[in-house]
Amino acid sequence: MPQPFLPYGRQSIDDSDIEAVARVLRSDWLTTGPEVDAFEADFAAATGAGHAIACSNGTTALHLALAGLDVGPGDVCIVPAITFMATANAAIYCGAEVVFADVDADTGLMTPATLRQAMSRAPDGRLRAVLPVHLAGQCEDLAALREIASSAGAVLVEDACHALGTSWQGRPVGSGEYSDAACFSFHPVKTIAAGEGGMVTTNDADLAAHLRRLRSHGIERDPARMEQGQDEPWWHEMQELGWNYRLCDVQAALARSQLARLDAFAAKRKTLAAAYDALLDGNPVIGALARTPDCDPCLHLYPVRIDFAAAGTDRGAVMRGLQARGIGSQVHYIPVPSQPWYRRRYGDQTPPGAAAYYLRTLSLPLFADMATEDPERVVAALNEVLGV
Repeated sequence: MPQPFLPYGRQSIDDSDIEAVARVLRSDWLTTGPEVDAFEADFAAATGAGHAIACSNGTTALHLALAGLDVGPGDVCIVPAITFMATANAAIYCGAEVVFADVDADTGLMTPATLRQAMSRAPDGRLRAVLPVHLAGQCEDLAALREIASSAGAVLVEDACHALGTSWQGRPVGSGEYSDAACFSFHPVKTIAAGEGGMVTTNDADLAAHLRRLRSHGIERDPARMEQGQDEPWWHEMQELGWNYRLCDVQAALARSQLARLDAFAAKRKTLAAAYDALLDGNPVIGALARTPDCDPCLHLYPVRIDFAAAGTDRGAVMRGLQARGIGSQVHYIPVPSQPWYRRRYGDQTPPGAAAYYLRTLSLPLFADMATEDPERVVAALNEVLGV
């Protein structure tokens, strides 16, 4: 009997998730109801943050965070060159410009050194935000990045869309110890799924209130914050221009049910990653995922480094060979500066570390419903395709 196809990632849904969604469908509230509030409270507790603000996806979380921190025209944001383009796009949505930082060629992460180098290319006095990306679920030296950003008067916003369940120096990513805000995604291939969904965590109560307004057209309903109409029960007022970035109760119910299994999901991902690490130890062509200090990652991806030239092949042939053997793979990511829109805006500014990382990277299957023996199957197929 043929083995089931292994995609590079997928959601894990059980009966408790289905019942959580059905319960909301049977209720009076499908959106802007109590399930969103409950999910936010549970998420704040899970990350150790003072406040959690749910929104429609990870991209809107990034946009909300930057807009809430008053990033705007004339400002500059530093974004690592290896990331999903949403990180950079969120700055552009605010009217800001982007300076791309190089990354470590083995981890794909921005470092203190590459941040300083990017800062040297930012116009004087215009740097407003630094956005480290916790690629694959690993985080950088957050204390060092915060110190460097603060020295330039810039805020630090973590793109933590890959990193729910990861800890740095014993503190959960999203706790806000070293950042002004952290942004998460609940896309189906992430650690928990909402179908689509996002969250911003912060310890700043005023920022949290600001983000709640921005996600709902800039409308304020709290009488204590209104300019007029405090005694009129129907009154609400649009105090600023915002967007419809709300998360509905159906999505919140699914994500909240999934969040209750975060520890189990993280444990399974760590077990699978450890199996990959052991299987790839000493491989002459394939490098296991390089790890970062002080980080206990809950990996969203398992990207390996492959010397395609040494194997006498190319990445496309390898991906097709894996596909033929029932195994999916993906590339995370094409350097954002090389994307046509950014290339036309700034010229191709892909730095050398990002270029080197991109040329060797390939993401292997990693998701909670994989069998514990699946990494052996994947690595055996990869070795066969590469002729190792």
